[in-house]
Amino acid sequence: MAAPADDASAKRKARTPMRALIPFLLLAAPLSASVAGCASPNPNLFTLAAVPGAAQPAGARSIELRRVGLAGYLDRPEIVRSDVQYRLQVSGTDRWGEPMGSMLDRVFTEDLVQRLPGTSVFTEAGAISTRPDLVLEVDVQRLDSDASGDVVLLAQVAIQHQDAERTAAATEVRLTIHPASGRTPDLVAAMSTVLGQFADEVARKLTPPSAAAPAPKEKHVHAKKHHLPKRAR
Repeated sequence: MAAPADDASAKRKARTPMRALIPFLLLAAPLSASVAGCASPNPNLFTLAAVPGAAQPAGARSIELRRVGLAGYLDRPEIVRSDVQYRLQVSGTDRWGEPMGSMLDRVFTEDLVQRLPGTSVFTEAGAISTRPDLVLEVDVQRLDSDASGDVVLLAQVAIQHQDAERTAAATEVRLTIHPASGRTPDLVAAMSTVLGQFADEVARKLTPPSAAAPAPKEKHVHAKKHHLPKRAR
């Protein structure tokens, strides 16, 4: 007569672990759903691109572009959209496809190569180690949009001749351009365009004065000879 009671007790013990797991399963379900909901989508990757410009005679066979200096707030994977009222606006899903510093080196070199035909332009970080005729130093202090939505490029540039003993003085360049819209593709396109305009300015600075504007031709004026009448004797 004791066997049926023992069987019922064994069945209750067998169901106890499953009943104990039910509260944990109910808690784990919302937690896993929350983790899945917080997973960020794949970011949109962007890159700057070289833009065409007018060719300029540089007067130098080779130019070395030193590593472009970059403001710290721009040196990040996220695209900095603006710097307004002491606050940075950074895109959450739009990022650069490569480090900002190396991207500026690459794209700005392409801009200069297109504008300086016949001149070899290479970067300090590249594999070329020849002695250049000119050394170009660039420091980008700002590349974002202002309160009006204009993309602003603020940079300093210095040109050093290898045969010159004195250090070249740095000059400041500020350029602005209004993007087609506030969308990230148009913002990146405007950044590429303003970087190309900066390359135009640098190319003009590299142009020798003799090649910038031809000297006016001298006009030779032939004076007419006037013969005085002979005195009467």
